[in-house]
Amino acid sequence: MATNPPYPIHPGGPAAEAPAPRRERWWRRGVRYALARPTALRRVRHGGLVGLLALSGVVILALVRQETGTEGFLVGLGLALLPVPPLIAAFRWLDRVEPGPWWNLVFAFSWGACAAALIAIVTNSFATRWIATATADPSGADTLGATVIAPVVEESAKGAAILLVFLFRRRDFTGVVDGVVIAGVTATGFAFTENILYLGSAFGTDRADGDTGVAAVTVATFFVRVVMSPFAHPLFTVLTGIGFGVAALAGEHQRRRRVLLPPAGLLLAMGLHALWNGSSSLGDHGFFAVYGTFMVPAFALLTGVVVWIRQRELRMVREELPAYAATGWFSPAEPHALGSMRARRLAREYAGRRLGRPAARTVAEYETYATSLAVLRHRGDRGRARADFVTRERELLAALWQRRHIAGPALAHAAHLTAPPVRLYPPRHTVAGYGGNPYRS
Repeated sequence: MATNPPYPIHPGGPAAEAPAPRRERWWRRGVRYALARPTALRRVRHGGLVGLLALSGVVILALVRQETGTEGFLVGLGLALLPVPPLIAAFRWLDRVEPGPWWNLVFAFSWGACAAALIAIVTNSFATRWIATATADPSGADTLGATVIAPVVEESAKGAAILLVFLFRRRDFTGVVDGVVIAGVTATGFAFTENILYLGSAFGTDRADGDTGVAAVTVATFFVRVVMSPFAHPLFTVLTGIGFGVAALAGEHQRRRRVLLPPAGLLLAMGLHALWNGSSSLGDHGFFAVYGTFMVPAFALLTGVVVWIRQRELRMVREELPAYAATGWFSPAEPHALGSMRARRLAREYAGRRLGRPAARTVAEYETYATSLAVLRHRGDRGRARADFVTRERELLAALWQRRHIAGPALAHAAHLTAPPVRLYPPRHTVAGYGGNPYRS
């Protein structure tokens, strides 16, 4: 049975005085510096990734513009932008308890809008043409491409972004919410590019038909893709993100869970995507039947589960941090404030009013590090601590201690404002010799 990792003593405790490190000889310092040079390699890797995404963006822009024409592209771009801010805001709201770095979200959206969209368009077009040529049945090839090929290709392309974050940003990927957010933002980027193509093509169809009044095809496409189902692609890919998120929660000894759950989530995403695409071949009644029977309940269920997980993270903060408060890392009131989204907001606003916007950012960073510490300790208490548990815990505690002089007073103020009221009840029995209500003068 795994033992719980001990709680470290805060910097003001008796174990805080560490002996001064011995001075290294110059040649050992040089060797250590030469061996610890991942920065250059990391810059090369990041530069290559940015270049790949930029090249994919240029190519996909040219392909979509060639397909829709310049005017259709501009119309599609304007209409496709409408659902993006609400979707991004929704996923950012889910991520407010332990927000990840903003560059992870930028990468996810860029990958979905550029790389994944390019892979999907090229692969789907090639596969559909090949099937049509091999079977001499263009109609059947289109149906097969939409219900079988497109779900496999598109969900795999979007899932690649989740895999990359899971592998190379492992410390930022700690649970189900992280998987949901990365998956949802990636799918939002993919749907954005796809909507440009569909809406721009619909506009071109209306222009070709000489429709000078109401653009019927454009309006119908906008209603189905932007009004009725802006959550469709995010819903599919979120299943893959949940698989990676549950795998991230698995312990070191639970290798089977870490290996099998991400592919299982990907298969579920492909299946739901295939069902959604196949509904269009069933006529209007089939489309609305699938929409009402599967899509809306699935969306509501997943939304409820993710919100419940978000609340569970806040409860985890309130349960795990008091032990650190007992050893001096937090004040007694801070765990309550850090476990309340309202108190967190009040603390940021208080620091911003008194010390300016940088102080509000410092409080926000403090809240994020405290949540990460609670999640880390929760895993350790349940025997799922990773090999770098102690190192990561010390890093988080050091980051918290550096920001405590700003965040501490702000959180104390927020805790005072949000503390649950204490009710005073009169005693059930009066003391002998003293009758009446003791609270009445």
